[in-house]
Amino acid sequence: MPRESVLPVRGASCRHLCKLYSYFPAPYHPFLPPLQDKMKLIILDHYSQASEWAAKYIRNRIIQFNPGPDKYFTLGLPTGSTPLGCYKKLIEYYKNGDLSFKYVKTFNMDEYVGLPRDHPESYHSFMWNNFFKHIDIHPENTHILDGNAADLQAECDAFEEKIKAAGGIELFVGGIGPDGHIAFNEPGSSLVSRTRVKTLAMDTILANARFFDGDLAKVPTMALTVGVGTVMDAREVMILITGAHKAFALYKAIEEGVNHMWTVSAFQQHPRTVFVCDEDATLELKVKTVKYFKGEGRNIRIHNPFVYTPCSEDESTALPSCFLVNLRGVDAASSVVVPV
Repeated sequence: MPRESVLPVRGASCRHLCKLYSYFPAPYHPFLPPLQDKMKLIILDHYSQASEWAAKYIRNRIIQFNPGPDKYFTLGLPTGSTPLGCYKKLIEYYKNGDLSFKYVKTFNMDEYVGLPRDHPESYHSFMWNNFFKHIDIHPENTHILDGNAADLQAECDAFEEKIKAAGGIELFVGGIGPDGHIAFNEPGSSLVSRTRVKTLAMDTILANARFFDGDLAKVPTMALTVGVGTVMDAREVMILITGAHKAFALYKAIEEGVNHMWTVSAFQQHPRTVFVCDEDATLELKVKTVKYFKGEGRNIRIHNPFVYTPCSEDESTALPSCFLVNLRGVDAASSVVVPV
C-alpha cells in the first residue's frame, strides 16, 4: 500500500479505527509509538472509563509485543479493588476472541504470610477467582509469592530470579493506597528495595480488618512483597489511582518531590510511567496540572488512536475529523491520513 494512501473510512468511530491494525502487514501495525521517556497522567471521567482505558492499553501492548512460544510477554499485576474493573474488561476481550494470554507470564506484587493459599482472602484466591480462571493463561505461567514457604527470604530471592529468567517485566501494573504505598511498600520503605519479607504497619492492619470480619486477630501482620526497586526495573509501569480518598496520594506522586514516605512518588524517576486516574482522584491537583495532562491526553487521542480509544461513542464525537497514522513511528513521510 502506498504510504500516501488515504483510507476511506468516513463515519467510523475510533472503536472501528482500532480494527485497522489488521489492514497493515507486519511490521506496519500502528498500535503504539515507541515508548517515550516521559511520565504521563491519563485522566478519565469515571472509574469504569479508567478501567477500560487501562485494559485496552494492556491488550494493545500484548498484541503489539506479538508473544509466542519463544517470546513471552511478562506482566506484573496487583490485587485489591482498584484493578477489578480492568480485569473484567480483559476477561471480556479474551471471551470475545480479541486477546489471548497463552504466551503471557504474570508476576504478582505480594502475598500475606501464614495465610493458606486457598483462604478466601489470600492473593492466590483473589487472582484465580477474579482473573486467572476466566482466561487461557497456563497455571505454570502465573507467579505469586508463597507466604507459607519454609524460608521466606529464600522465596523472595527466588521470585527475583524468576523475573530475571523471564527477561524482566515488560509492563508492571500497580495500584496504591491512600498513603501512597505500592504493593506492601508502606511509608518509610526504601525506594531501591527488592522483594522481601515485610512487617505490616498498624494502619494497614486496621484497614485490612474489614476483609477479616473486623477481627484484628485474624489479620496477617506480615507479607511478602516486591520492592520499589523491583517495580522500577520494569520496562514500563502503569499505576491505577481512582477515588477521592486517593487524591492526596496522587498529588504527592505528581506534584511534589520523591519521598520515601510516599513510595509512589519514586515513579517520577521511571522513564515510562503511566498514571491512570478518574476525575475524583485529581481533586488535590492544581488546576494547571490537570489542564496540562488533559492536553497531553488529547494529543494521544489525536495522534495515536490505537493507544487511546474512546470508552463511549459520545467521546468519539469530540475527536477531530481525521487522524494522522504513523506506520513506522518515524516521520510524517511514512504516515497516512485517515478521515473519520
